[in-house]
Amino acid sequence: MKRLIGISLMLFGVITYAQTTVQGKVVDESNEPIPGANVVLMGKAEGTTADFDGNFTFNTSEQPPFKLRFTSIGFSDYIADVTSNNQTLTIVLTETSTILDEIVISASRTPERIFESPVSVERFGLKEIKNTTAESFYGGLQNLKGVDINTNSLTFQSINTRGFATFANNRFLQLADGMDNSAPGLNFVLGNLVGMSELEVQSVEILPGASSALYGAGAFNGILFMQSKSPFDFQGISAYAKTGVTSQEAAGVNAYYDFGIRAAHAFSDKLAVKANLSILKGEDWHAVNTTDIDNPSADRTDPNFNGLNIYGDEVSTLLNFDTLAGLPSGTVGSANVSRTGYAESDLVDYGAESVKTDFSVFYRPFADDFEIIYQGRVGRGNTIYQGANRYAVRNFILQQHKIEFRNKNFFLRGYITSENSGDSYDTRFAAINVNRSWKRDAPNPNDPSERSWFGDYAGRYIPTFLGLVQQGTPRDDASVQAHAAARQFADEGRLIPGTPEFQSAFNSVIADGDLSTGAKFIDNTKFRHVNGNYNIAHLIDNWADIQIGGSFREYELNSSGTIFTDIDGPITYNEYGAYAQLQKKFLEERLKFTGSVRYDKNEFFDGFFSPRVALGYTAGEQRNHNFRVSAQQGFRNPTTQDLFIGLNAGAAVLVGSAPDNLDRDIRTFGVSQSGQDLIGQSTVQIVGRAAYENAFSVSSVLAGTPQAINTSLIQPEEITTYEAGYRGQIGKFTIDLSGYYNRYKNFISTVNVLVPLYGEAGDNSLSLLALQNGDRQAYQVYTNSEADIDSWGGSVGVDTKVLGNFDLGVNYTYAEFDFDRERFPDFETNFNTPKHRVKASFGNTELFKNFGFNVNYRWSDSFFWEATFEDGDVPAYTVLDAQINYSVPSIKSIFKAGGSNLLGDEYFQAIGTGLVGSIYYVSWTINP
Repeated sequence: MKRLIGISLMLFGVITYAQTTVQGKVVDESNEPIPGANVVLMGKAEGTTADFDGNFTFNTSEQPPFKLRFTSIGFSDYIADVTSNNQTLTIVLTETSTILDEIVISASRTPERIFESPVSVERFGLKEIKNTTAESFYGGLQNLKGVDINTNSLTFQSINTRGFATFANNRFLQLADGMDNSAPGLNFVLGNLVGMSELEVQSVEILPGASSALYGAGAFNGILFMQSKSPFDFQGISAYAKTGVTSQEAAGVNAYYDFGIRAAHAFSDKLAVKANLSILKGEDWHAVNTTDIDNPSADRTDPNFNGLNIYGDEVSTLLNFDTLAGLPSGTVGSANVSRTGYAESDLVDYGAESVKTDFSVFYRPFADDFEIIYQGRVGRGNTIYQGANRYAVRNFILQQHKIEFRNKNFFLRGYITSENSGDSYDTRFAAINVNRSWKRDAPNPNDPSERSWFGDYAGRYIPTFLGLVQQGTPRDDASVQAHAAARQFADEGRLIPGTPEFQSAFNSVIADGDLSTGAKFIDNTKFRHVNGNYNIAHLIDNWADIQIGGSFREYELNSSGTIFTDIDGPITYNEYGAYAQLQKKFLEERLKFTGSVRYDKNEFFDGFFSPRVALGYTAGEQRNHNFRVSAQQGFRNPTTQDLFIGLNAGAAVLVGSAPDNLDRDIRTFGVSQSGQDLIGQSTVQIVGRAAYENAFSVSSVLAGTPQAINTSLIQPEEITTYEAGYRGQIGKFTIDLSGYYNRYKNFISTVNVLVPLYGEAGDNSLSLLALQNGDRQAYQVYTNSEADIDSWGGSVGVDTKVLGNFDLGVNYTYAEFDFDRERFPDFETNFNTPKHRVKASFGNTELFKNFGFNVNYRWSDSFFWEATFEDGDVPAYTVLDAQINYSVPSIKSIFKAGGSNLLGDEYFQAIGTGLVGSIYYVSWTINP
């Protein structure tokens, strides 16, 4: 930290170099401006971009003569000679099929062409935003090769690259202007729910692979880097308005709208401000799958029915009717019975909403490239998040506030990210506790006269069954009829959705943060982050590009005991890191070497080094072939939930693995009558430590041979990855292909165990009786795999021009992994990635004057989805999106009409979510 502060103070007093200024305009062959065109100083890591009107201003300490390279996707590059200061240039770019000359920053933290990037990188810029067929720029990212988007909700989409991802994708890092966009308590990004407005985005870059060497623990499997527009370069009032409908069989046809406005103004060459507001509203995808989780062939008449999107029916018990009635064993028998549940649609308002605002001040005290920036973002949203349960996220707020100092050679930023869970609640516990608020589950030992649901059920089942059998009804038929009668009797007076009584109970439950009686989750977690980067190339006469940097982060967990074990107050801990990188070109700038190393330390674990080495070689007389290889190591620290969660999710109790967390989670459980006879207690207290040290593996219990299991405490996850690739221009064809191999060590995931409520697991007596009597509690614990996990895959993309001026692109992605499941049957990897994916695009940005169109096709192979909510097969699906657009330069407007999933074949990407239907929209965008 002291070193970072020292660097910033030194840079405050930096000597002003003699400046060379070049300005001008970048246009196409029709003299139309090319927004976002890149301007790069040849041989140096310096550059700028053209604004919406194609205008640019480039400042450098380099003295003429020198050369500038101008590039933009879809156009050939152009090299201009600069011979004097204050020179004005008009650059005409010729349209071509190449996409490799675009400038990216994320791969090496310095401007470089995609063509020469040391690792795989995808870019989505102003042109792609204009031409995307999706209803939003964020949704359009799913058309990039190697990129998947799992749809959790209309307003919550989760990006996945190279596998091992649930909706809580904490192996993927998303940065918005350098700020980690993750929700601090949830530990993952909620898509673009509270991210960046479409009007504000200048470019999006995605690195589909490990990036720990530069970005630390969060960039384990990939990184998304969003860069906003500068108010100096993009000024004026911009706005867009979209309206349309969503269509889903379960939800019907519903209105959808999205609008935004951006205002930016430079008061002088020293001071500029900008502000954004965007609002999206629509009907979320309804989740209505009633398949029985434990018995897919069962229907609602099954006494132990447990529907996938039915909640409250998880509350189940074994009723031994003979014991309850004092009858000989086998007279009536026994059965597992569950309470009657509520459909998700009874518990959730499916109105989806996202409101994003931001305000920024840019100050250049010396009227050069040194800037002081304040940036504040506030997002509020309604969505549905699927984790261990389905959570109705209501009035969720995420705030980020940043102060940054930067110029072309350095940045130093500090920011705070905080979340407020608002009125969010757990739908499963909402159903469970609405049921319990009406009628308790089991008889009250202190008041036997108080009615209970299972007591009423058994009290009606036993005489009904015996009466039917006495009348000659076969036992199986008698059982079916008796169960129906018992449920009807136990449900008499049940709270019915839509009634004032139900609504009153429901409102009370979702406002209660105690999951034994309520469903609300409370989270006001935050983190504070400081990081900096300094490129010292200019100090060594640009002999090589050398960067140094570091970061510090402090977490403050604050859920009032509803998510974390912070019942006594917030939990704080920290982590820090530092890195260095060197890039150097040899052999007439054909061979490029990149070497970097980073050291990170979390206060709970030993420090870890993350090295990366890459070589790239540009071949061919026209320098149109680039070959690259890289090797790197990365790591991922356990998340806040991995360490400190303490949550009863219904199906299991989740207990984090931090050493001082094991004794913080203390819960009370009821004991069966048989258990009470053994231990003389009606309840017992279980400490979280028991889940790690006194438990049985679930698979062994299901197999009938219970085995004790001791689960190791969690350690950081490690990855070693190798990648090779080729990028090239062959005639009209642009080719980009890559392959990778990953080996994971100490892979972080969860294990499900069963804790006996009495006895010691493995004692072969009392603990086994606890299992036999049903006196056990399921826990989910956080640990590392003892076996290595391997994954590998690759992608290839080809882009070209056909039929004269039509753009055609096709890409294919392959992904596979290997894991010894027989040896570790209770370990879930959550690979959750199709083996094969094919994507294609076809369009023309100028079919005729000012008119363009684009069509996107996606096919995804079937795959197995594995997550805490539920596991299962996801079938293959095909999606077709399309849009047409018309530009009206006189009013600086673009009109667009489009639709996603035009084929209308509804699909899902995870077990338990609503089917994704179709969206049809029209939009009007105004840019100055």
